[in-house]
Amino acid sequence: MGHVVKFCKELFLQQSVTRKRTLPPHPKSNLKSIVGVDLGIKSLATLSTGEVIEGAKSYKRYESKLSRLQCLNRRKVIGSNNWKKIQLKIARLHRKIANIRKDTLHKLTTLLAKNHGTVVIEDLNIKGMLANRKLAKAVLDMGFYELRRQLTYKCKLYGSKLVVVDRWFPSSKTCSHCGTKKETLLLRQRVFECKYCGFTSDRDLNAAINLSKAVS
Repeated sequence: MGHVVKFCKELFLQQSVTRKRTLPPHPKSNLKSIVGVDLGIKSLATLSTGEVIEGAKSYKRYESKLSRLQCLNRRKVIGSNNWKKIQLKIARLHRKIANIRKDTLHKLTTLLAKNHGTVVIEDLNIKGMLANRKLAKAVLDMGFYELRRQLTYKCKLYGSKLVVVDRWFPSSKTCSHCGTKKETLLLRQRVFECKYCGFTSDRDLNAAINLSKAVS
């Protein structure tokens, strides 16, 4: 019985030690710069400054290993020592995947909140994206919910402002150079081309610039 308790503790419990200490206040941002952030599946974020931040895609990286472990687990007798060992390996791998994703998001959100006075993102319809079976895994792997949560508290922490633009704002369809709006823009079209002024740009960069202009 002792090894079962030990396994359960290692698998499900997280021990934390709370210490009373005074943290130094974070320096407040005095920057006036506005940055638009276009979130996506191909790249985690494209900034209006031209920077492109790649997502960790940790689930995709370890998906085959996780599938193998889960397949092995199904062949074991529930409650046996071998079953417990594989259960523990699966739990550890899930934790590793989550930690890699969180680390990438922390670096991005700190970069944005600390170095820009205003951060502009779009109110993504994440529930709708998850309803698409072809996109669901990739959407979850990027961690959009966690990214917004981190941005919300970090902008307050550093004294910057987070602006969430309405999801119907046509950031992708609008020319960031002349303001002309396209009637249609297919998902497979990765380059934005304005027939009115001749401006061409990466689709995501064009959207990010439009987001930055939405509050300027």
